[in-house]
Amino acid sequence: MQRQHSFDQTELGTLYLVPTPIGNLQDMTFRAVDTLKTVDLIAAEDTRNTQKLLNHFEVETKQISFHEHNTAQRIPQLVEKLLTGISIAQVSDAGMPSISDPGKELVAAAIQNDIPVVPLPGANAGLTALIASGLEPQPFYFYGFLGRKPSFQKQELTELAKHQETLIFYESPHRIAKTLVNMIEIFGADRQAVLARELTKKHEEFLRGTLVELQAWATEDNVRGEFVMLVAGNDAEEVDEEVINLSPVEEVSHLIDSGLTTNAAIKQVAKRREINRQDLYKDYHEI
Repeated sequence: MQRQHSFDQTELGTLYLVPTPIGNLQDMTFRAVDTLKTVDLIAAEDTRNTQKLLNHFEVETKQISFHEHNTAQRIPQLVEKLLTGISIAQVSDAGMPSISDPGKELVAAAIQNDIPVVPLPGANAGLTALIASGLEPQPFYFYGFLGRKPSFQKQELTELAKHQETLIFYESPHRIAKTLVNMIEIFGADRQAVLARELTKKHEEFLRGTLVELQAWATEDNVRGEFVMLVAGNDAEEVDEEVINLSPVEEVSHLIDSGLTTNAAIKQVAKRREINRQDLYKDYHEI
């Protein structure tokens, strides 16, 4: 077991994970700006893009490029700097590092070398879209980008089809119409979904409806901007034969063994059996 006290004095440097705005520069936090000003080095996905952000907030800290194409080269260099006491802020072009962006390999390498890793809260496109979608906000399942090849994408969607959680995807404008066609084939035309476009920017837009309605819009309109796609979970009451004769509490335990969290399992069983969730919670925990 490894135990990290993030702010203890140490001779090692600290790796700070700093979110950046997904569109609106005013979403940059005071702490994020201060961190970028006080670290020794900024590891940026695209130094040209990040320089615009640094200029806006009058940050003069030196940058070094760190992206998916130079990960193998950069990680040993950055870890060596951290081990000598140099603190580094890692940023992606927009939003949270490591969420569909570079970062996870550097985090893993830092942890392996007992280097403190300190995350900062900030902008995230998936959660920003989720809370305004009108779909169930929890539980949710963040998937990120689907595969580009149609056959592989259909395979991914087939594996996701029975998920009861709200599904969150990222998608580019030139692929969104085809992705919606595949979703209609796998999920069904009437599944509720939301397209969140250009979040936090001037032309922010939410399109809410069935998959077939959204696909018609994507086909007819001149689609622009980056998208978050949210798809309602599968609410079909398909019951596994082996749980039919279980008590509610036993079914909760069965779902937990299958990988659900306790709260998600209790919520699912209470909804399916139309019983009070709080009562089931007390029964399960023997309160």
